[in-house]
Amino acid sequence: MSVALLRVEALSKRYGDLEALRDVTLELSAGELVALVGPNGAGKTTLLSIIAGGQRASAGSVAPKGMRIGWAPQQAALYARLTVAENLRLFARLEHVADVEAAVARMLAQTGLEQRADERVERLSGGNRQRVNVALGLIADPPVLALDEPSAALDPAQRERLWEFLTALVADGTAVLFSTHNVSEAQRYATRVLVLDGGRLLFDGTPTELMRAAEERASPPADLEHTLVRYLERQHCGGRA
Repeated sequence: MSVALLRVEALSKRYGDLEALRDVTLELSAGELVALVGPNGAGKTTLLSIIAGGQRASAGSVAPKGMRIGWAPQQAALYARLTVAENLRLFARLEHVADVEAAVARMLAQTGLEQRADERVERLSGGNRQRVNVALGLIADPPVLALDEPSAALDPAQRERLWEFLTALVADGTAVLFSTHNVSEAQRYATRVLVLDGGRLLFDGTPTELMRAAEERASPPADLEHTLVRYLERQHCGGRA
């Protein structure tokens, strides 16, 4: 069995009377590409932000404490008037990277942005901006990378290049946890799927296992998106078909 890099135990988050997360427990191991899916308001962004250290939980824990976790939010934290290399250099210094220039060169090569290194971010396409956003999350070479809707607003070719990059990272041992509304991406790329709804983790397993969990006496789900809709409907009806 693989050893967990990251453990989330009984994580909860409250905003006043609103309970955004309720007793969420999960593990993440090296070389996993894990999709976090669920309806709007399910708590996906909140969970990712807490794991990445951007927010504090109301209860529960993320272990081990102090682990480097790369974080690429949906709204990219890029400085538009700086070049790609200048953005990478700045974030490398903020992350106290020992060899800044080596880290910048590595990320430019890894993301295929060498030819864009001296171009200001404001002039980049949406796809290239997203690649820079992911590169910032990886600048300190973290073992875990958390991504919030990484392919949002990308065209099909840009999405394909992004997933080629992410699957290569996973093949090298990085653990990637990403949220998505594009459930077909979870079906195509994820090794595991986490279903979050109303702040509760309802399912943790492979896409195939989720398909089986949603089976009814009627025709089986055609794809994972239909599966997810059916699974959530059954949960809301107390598990009845």
